Amino acid sequence: MNARMILPALTEARGPYWRSLKYSLFPPLGLATLAGHFDRDTDVSLTDEHVEPLRLDDRPDLVILEVYATSARRAYAIADTYRRRGVRVAMGGLHVTTCPREALGHADHIFLGPGDDTFPRFLHDLARGRARRVYRSRVRRLDGLPPPRRDLIHRHRYLVPNVVVASRGCPHHCDFCYKDSFYRGGRSYYTAPVDAVLAEIDALPGRHVFFLDDHLFGHRRFAEALLDGLRGMGRVWQAGGTVQSVLAPGLMEKAADAGLRSLFVGFETLNAQGLSEQGKVHNLGRDYDLAARRLHDLGIMINASFVFGTDADDPSVFDRTVHWAVRAGIETATFHILTPYPGTALYRRMAAQGRLLHRNWDLYDTRHAVYRPARMRPSELECGYWRAYRDFYACGAILRAAATKPTVAGMLRHLAYSGAWKKLDALWGWLIRSQGLPLAVPALEFVLSRGRSRQAEPVAPRRPAEGKNVRSERPPSLWPLKPPSGSLAEAYKYIV
Repeated sequence: MNARMILPALTEARGPYWRSLKYSLFPPLGLATLAGHFDRDTDVSLTDEHVEPLRLDDRPDLVILEVYATSARRAYAIADTYRRRGVRVAMGGLHVTTCPREALGHADHIFLGPGDDTFPRFLHDLARGRARRVYRSRVRRLDGLPPPRRDLIHRHRYLVPNVVVASRGCPHHCDFCYKDSFYRGGRSYYTAPVDAVLAEIDALPGRHVFFLDDHLFGHRRFAEALLDGLRGMGRVWQAGGTVQSVLAPGLMEKAADAGLRSLFVGFETLNAQGLSEQGKVHNLGRDYDLAARRLHDLGIMINASFVFGTDADDPSVFDRTVHWAVRAGIETATFHILTPYPGTALYRRMAAQGRLLHRNWDLYDTRHAVYRPARMRPSELECGYWRAYRDFYACGAILRAAATKPTVAGMLRHLAYSGAWKKLDALWGWLIRSQGLPLAVPALEFVLSRGRSRQAEPVAPRRPAEGKNVRSERPPSLWPLKPPSGSLAEAYKYIV
């Protein structure tokens, strides 16, 4: 059998928001993992349309597509092209799981939820001529799976080819989370055997590793066992976690000792009402300033995630958020417009209230307002989103955030990391076009390895008072925050 696995390009990767580096970061590990279920005598290829051209002039026996909301239109066009040629097409992914009837109009077979149990069942049925149209995941486990087919990944096309998944899902259930609906009908958080994860990491070349897990620290006993195994391996790595895990006594110290140098943290909003509204209760009562200091004291850089557009947000939210992030010395930030993805509790609520503006999935990209906000116009929300990016990544803001670091080495590390991410697009474009990204990997490893871990103060657990603001521990004189000077912000030329 000849099988072709394709990751169709997201809408923004085909339009004005294209940034070559952003879409050349990670290979499609999900498809490579499913490819491990094929027999070795099956001719399998894997194409990531973000980094290489997609030719549709072949006629394989089977095409498998991974579909997100903003790649749905492109995925359907690819599927329709192959099906007109008589090729069997199968689809899975977040959008297929949340919009199965829509996907069935363009595919012979669909997979709902994770494919770890459904994909091998499909291949078994296909070989016997009785493949079903719909496969729904029920068994959630990561032990006993074949290793990902990393030989199908074109490593030289990615800045971060060493990606690993040690767990799936998240133990929390936020109303806006797209992936929460993906795991419906079974366990929403489960982990791989620690020894298998460590063996996979040990086989990877280089020093740098990126964990793609939504929440690597979602199960403390598992996380500590993994950290114990990572210590002494000489790796520097990045991952994602929550404010709650950052403040958990002793956990980040172990992570730093094991090589953690950058953490993606979902702060989401500075407003307690907004956290409650979206079900992100595990952030309530948490001291964001303490979380940022704790990570920085351990030599761990922060990629902070913020969401604009909750019903508690008014037009002042953008300046307040950026001001806090700069003053806290955040190295990089990702901003998002609250997006009611199909299948989420937020989508159901917005639809019931008649607040959805349309169902054009191309615009469900966290850059566009696809609903009516409560306290501002959709245009205000979009303009504020773009202003937040410009203000946070302005040269002056990067310098002010770097100046919060106590050492010259820390300042230089901040400038190198933040500046390289947003200010060197021309250089990254040249490296990508010339297939020279592997030359940048040692530089990334060097910058990450400059973080020096030192013991942070222990954090005692506490129960905040009812209704307490997430940042009420701040001295009263610093709350509410004053927005930065507009005239100063306008003095810079921005690159987004």
